[in-house]
Parts: sequence; C-alpha cells; structure tokens
Amino acid sequence: MRLHSIPGGGLLAVRARHPIFLLFLFAVSLLIGMPEALAHAVAEGDKGFIQESSGVMLIPFIYMGAKHMMTGYDHLLFLFGVIFFLYRLKDVGLYVTLFAVGHSVTLLFGVLTEISISSYIIDAIIGFSVVYKAMDNLGAFKRWFGYQPNTKAATLAFGLLHGFGLATKIQEYEISAEGLIPNLIAFNIGVEIGQLLALSAILIVMGYWRKTGGFWRHAYTANVAMMSAGFLLMGYQLTGLFVTA
Repeated sequence: MRLHSIPGGGLLAVRARHPIFLLFLFAVSLLIGMPEALAHAVAEGDKGFIQESSGVMLIPFIYMGAKHMMTGYDHLLFLFGVIFFLYRLKDVGLYVTLFAVGHSVTLLFGVLTEISISSYIIDAIIGFSVVYKAMDNLGAFKRWFGYQPNTKAATLAFGLLHGFGLATKIQEYEISAEGLIPNLIAFNIGVEIGQLLALSAILIVMGYWRKTGGFWRHAYTANVAMMSAGFLLMGYQLTGLFVTA
C-alpha cells in the first residue's frame, strides 16, 4: 500500500503555516456540525414516505439511500480521512469496501433484529470515528504511544458503527413488514451508489489538490479541521443525550 508521510513523527511535526486558512477550515467544520446537517437525520418528506410505504418499492428506497449518503456529512468526513493519504485506486477500493461491508451488515442486522441503541450514543461514536481518523492521519498514535493501530480493522469497525447509526434512526419509524427486506437491500444499494458518487467527487478534488504545492502545506490544517468537526459532532450528540436523559 502506498502511503505518504512526513519525516519526523508525522504531520504533528509540521507547523500550520497559514493560521487564517486554519480558522477558515475550522469555521467550515462548525457549519458541518450544525444540527441541520447531521447525517442520520431523515428529511420530513422521506420520513413520511417510509412510514406510509407498503410493499416492495425498490427505486424510491435506492434514491433515499443514495440521498442519505450524499448528504451524510459524518460518513463523508470519515471517508475523506480514510482516503487522505491513499494514492492507489486499489488501496482506495480496499478501504472503501471494508467500510461498505461493515456499514451494510449492521444496517440490515440492526433493523431486522430490532436492536435499538440510543441514536445520541451511536452518533457520538461516529463523531469520534472522525476524530480518530484525523488523529491517525496526523501520526498522533505513533508519536504519542509508539504504536500504529491496524487501519484496516479500524475502518471495518467504524463501518459497523456507522451502519448501526442509520439502523437506529430507521427503527424510530413504523416501517411496514411487507417488502421490508427487499426495501432495506434497495436502500443499502442506494447508500453504496451514493458513496461511490461522493467518493468519485472527493477523489477528483484530491487529485487536483495533490498536484499543487499546497497539499503538504495544508495537510496538517485539513486534518485539524476534520478533527474539530468530529469533536463538535461528539459534543452536540452527548449534549443531546444528557439533556434528554
């Protein structure tokens, strides 16, 4: 696997040379963390459709799945972190597949077995996954603990948790048992289609960015901004958990 790192302990050893750019990205991360942008919130129109639908409706559920992923900022932030230092399509495909497998398994398993976990707890863990990946990209674990966690295992594990996030949210609505399994599979296919589209856009932007001299100058800044967004998501969800307790 072709990974690039900066000598001297990773990105933590690099100073952010553009504090204004850092503040700008942090502001963007704040916007990403606003309640309206939370990834597992279901739009009112989609919520009504889910509650009223009965029977097999593949196309609508594929559309909703793709829409969920395309607007799922926590998913996209995590994927952005996963592919940040991946240069070969083979490596990108491997890690994205691990994430997709984990996400798919717990989405289907969680809904079909009706395993319910507080959405606040799950979404806080998902926010933590963003923080974790940013810290991993910054070389924090190797620098602080002298140990590099298995990135493949972590990607699969967080994929499982991301899937539980959506499964938990879907269970809050009364879904007809008629056509449930085909509709869930269609929804999951839509999620993967949306992930592929979002990933393609991210890779195109990353490809151009990596060709510029600014990529390595701003790599530290981008990951700090991503980590800030993850902490914000965690804080919002934990606040909701304690307020509603």
